[in-house]
Amino acid sequence: MTLVAVCSLKGSPGVTTAAVGLAARWQTGETPVVVECDPAGGDLLGRYRLETAPGLMSLAAAARRRGEQGLVWQHTQRLPGGQPVVVGPAGAAQARASLSQLSRTGVLRWAADRAGTVVIADCGRIEPSSPALEVVGEADIVLLLARARDDALSHVAMQWPTVARWSRRRCLVLVGDGYPTGEVARELEIEVMGRIPEDPKGAAALAGQYERRATPTRSPLVRALDRIADLAASRVSDSPARGREHAADADAGPGAVGRPPGGAAYPRQPWSEVRR
Repeated sequence: MTLVAVCSLKGSPGVTTAAVGLAARWQTGETPVVVECDPAGGDLLGRYRLETAPGLMSLAAAARRRGEQGLVWQHTQRLPGGQPVVVGPAGAAQARASLSQLSRTGVLRWAADRAGTVVIADCGRIEPSSPALEVVGEADIVLLLARARDDALSHVAMQWPTVARWSRRRCLVLVGDGYPTGEVARELEIEVMGRIPEDPKGAAALAGQYERRATPTRSPLVRALDRIADLAASRVSDSPARGREHAADADAGPGAVGRPPGGAAYPRQPWSEVRR
């Protein structure tokens, strides 16, 4: 009985891949479903050559007529690996219209309240005008993805107080190489739940697209998602009590490096002074 919102503030740090991966690695005995709530349009339709319907548009239309906890499941398709998903339309106009309708019905929160169900909402890039903000506000936990580099971290530093108004249950997840996890947590005084490495083969294996000669459970991506999924599930079960636990750099896992490929250390940058 959990609603997880996955989103970003800038760019494309792999929100859709993370949402699908978290669903594939959720270990609590609950059944996860991914719902594409990106107002810019969904990626799964084209990425996996799925059908337009059933999906977010048909779910929004059905929610106008009736409401039931199992309604979301009636509008799912399955990825090659078997993961159930509610695909968003590729067009932004259609996506925003569907999300506006769903926001009025609260159907995702209702679906997430069904016993044994985890709804993982891919909310894409979040901004004050986003129709996905209703989902963020209703979520049991919000995972905000950001690359550990100057431009992305500057946005996090400036907008974190705004994110706090959207949800009290938000956690930062870093993506890829860049500044060390512990340094980001310390300088921005923000809890970092974990770090997701760049791992295209691991991402493809999770969705059933990649030849499984290399066991997916051994991939750096899967190991990172396992940790994040476990932490998110435990955080929800422990709610509302949450401490501020800064992630140690040693626990950051693969991809958590503080030096660029050339080997020179990153200098202190303006993002680290924003919260001062």
